[in-house]
Amino acid sequence: MEKHKEEKLKKFGSHIKKLRTGLELSQDNVALNSDKLIKATISDIENGKRNLSFTTLLDLAKGLGKHPRELLDFDLD
Repeated sequence: MEKHKEEKLKKFGSHIKKLRTGLELSQDNVALNSDKLIKATISDIENGKRNLSFTTLLDLAKGLGKHPRELLDFDLD
């Protein structure tokens, strides 16, 4: 994967982890609140190892109890 794409995925993952920990949710909690996410997928997202699909983004938002727009509200630069 290209370096700039990897960096953006890592920034996104860091943002998701910050949201989750700010809500005092574990990865297990997020998985339980979602429709089909598992802890390993959430871990991969938070570590910038997964380029997720739109439907996964929606499920992640559900698991966090947030609107999907809040998941995308972070600085890419």
